[in-house]
Amino acid sequence: MARWKTFILAVGLIVQGFTIAASAQTASFMPTGGRTTQPIGHYEFCQSHQSECAKSATIGNPVRLTRDLWSAIIQVNNAVNTSMMPLTDQQIWGREEVWSYPAHGVGDCEDYALEKRRILIEQGIPASSLLITVVRQTNGSGHAVLTVRTSHGDFILDNLEPRVLAWNATEYKFLKRQSERHAGIWVSIEDGRDVLVGSLQK
Repeated sequence: MARWKTFILAVGLIVQGFTIAASAQTASFMPTGGRTTQPIGHYEFCQSHQSECAKSATIGNPVRLTRDLWSAIIQVNNAVNTSMMPLTDQQIWGREEVWSYPAHGVGDCEDYALEKRRILIEQGIPASSLLITVVRQTNGSGHAVLTVRTSHGDFILDNLEPRVLAWNATEYKFLKRQSERHAGIWVSIEDGRDVLVGSLQK
């Protein structure tokens, strides 16, 4: 069974690897606005991880998207998604909005995003191209994903979606994300797409 799952995952990675050119053609860059409020969970995370919420050491163009980089992005997204079990902060910590690196193989959506960001930074991708992003799902619920800024546009790493999609190929309403200039500062996203967003009722 383990070999069969590995084979299926390998085939999936190969197929998605071949779609890099097609994905790049439909990708675009998120239009961002001015500074906005930092999520309380990220603010608290920054208090204990100050080095990861600092001004970017190098601020340049988005990372160049190569076939090797695309493969690494897909592999990290799949590895984190398949190695963790999703649980809410309430289930894990007994309270809401706790941003942390996943422990004991469980985590909330922002924990998935933080872990993917950490691994990709370790693999040499600049922090300024790896931005935690807050979106709203079609059912009205808030959600966190990781945006990878590349030379071919912004792509989304999501624990609810096995594929790595261009941001404008998702059904989310994009609200805000980390600034590429300073990981502790957040900017609004001017998402003018005609997406279906449900009621904001809880």
